[in-house]
Amino acid sequence: MQRTALVTGAAHGIGAAIAARLARDGCRVVAADRDPNGSPPAGGRYVACDVSGEAAVQALIDGVRSQEQRLDALVCNAGIMIRKPVGQLSPAEWNQVLGTNLTSTFLLVRATEDLLRASHGAVVTIASTRAHMSEPHTEAYAASKGGLVALTHALAVSLGPDVRVNCISPGWIFTKGDAPRPEDHAFHPAGRVGTVDDIAALASFLLGQDSGFVTGAEFVVDGGVTRKMIYPE
Repeated sequence: MQRTALVTGAAHGIGAAIAARLARDGCRVVAADRDPNGSPPAGGRYVACDVSGEAAVQALIDGVRSQEQRLDALVCNAGIMIRKPVGQLSPAEWNQVLGTNLTSTFLLVRATEDLLRASHGAVVTIASTRAHMSEPHTEAYAASKGGLVALTHALAVSLGPDVRVNCISPGWIFTKGDAPRPEDHAFHPAGRVGTVDDIAALASFLLGQDSGFVTGAEFVVDGGVTRKMIYPE
């Protein structure tokens, strides 16, 4: 049977790269995103879906049950940021960020647990180095990503040994806009800003058989920046 993967936040950037990589790996990929104009990966299909809502998630998974009839890999990548001073951030905006970035993973895993257990599948969550370091006015985003790291190891313990659950925390990954400058690359101990393919390659490994002894782990993929001591000049 062909393996099936579900990737959220898959219309652009990291999610699209992961969906494309898994399709090249031979998976049938269901790509989901709230963008109504997304494209299906090769050999797969695209679903417009806001995964922050329980009913929308249930409809998405009902579709997987009826069409693909199995699920081997789940990638929880959907994420948004609202950057505002904490005094100006409304509770509704706070809940919107946490709903998309954190609660969606709970909803998706809850809805797919039986499918993942049946296939002895794997889950990859996409957090961020913002779980460990911050810029001003990113409280909701940082809280959601820190919660996602913790949720990952909790799920790994609860779902094991049937299902493995791991987390990737990207640093600076170039997805759109102006190309990084030479000084941006030089700032990284690895010598360059990251690419979406860097994250897709790791996700592919964590969802495959070669990572069978890896679960509950967080992988910081940031070119070494969070390990770099910076002193004022």
